[in-house]
Amino acid sequence: MAYPKKLINPNEEVVLDLRPHWWFFYKHIFSGLVLIGLLVLTMVLSGTPKKILAWVVLILAIVWAIWLLIKFISWSRTYFVVTSKRVIYRTGVLSRHGVEIPMDRITNLNFHQRIFERVIGAGTLDVQSAGEEGTTMFENVRHPDGVQQEIYSQMEGNTQSGSAGQASAIGKAVAEAMGSQSSAGQDVATQIERLAELRDKGHITAAEYEAKKAELLAKM
Repeated sequence: MAYPKKLINPNEEVVLDLRPHWWFFYKHIFSGLVLIGLLVLTMVLSGTPKKILAWVVLILAIVWAIWLLIKFISWSRTYFVVTSKRVIYRTGVLSRHGVEIPMDRITNLNFHQRIFERVIGAGTLDVQSAGEEGTTMFENVRHPDGVQQEIYSQMEGNTQSGSAGQASAIGKAVAEAMGSQSSAGQDVATQIERLAELRDKGHITAAEYEAKKAELLAKM
């Protein structure tokens, strides 16, 4: 089941939508192997011990199946989502727990994989962020090295987008302050004051300021 689209903002795009790695079920895998071993033992025995063990195996198998079903529902309701704006984690069936980390607040990413986890493609991802949360650890992440790279890629994209927006705003302010054709009728003194502010903030050079100031004074 994909992450609900209604929980995604209009201005963001889902990049990764992951469920936990199958190693999420490791306890069920090992206990299932034990049940198989008991079943084989039941087939070898005979008489009363076989009947007793058969009932024990049947009861354990029913309990194991219910346990597995509950775990599977929990797995299907656990989301690790990377969008163009944030990292999202949701888990729980009746009671829900969620974490959201905006891309612009992430300060560092680390992943950990033991040898066996490298073989099966699982691991732990640590996301360090500015604020009270500090470091958030996500376990059973599929290919955490690839997820790390994708998050860094989205962080870089957000940084470039923010810089472009800031440059656009500065450019607009400079254009307005420097008196485009539509603002030719504005008060010259006000325009000069705005130019001075832009010069003081380092958005235009002193030479540009003096050149435009002389041009505005010539219009008086």
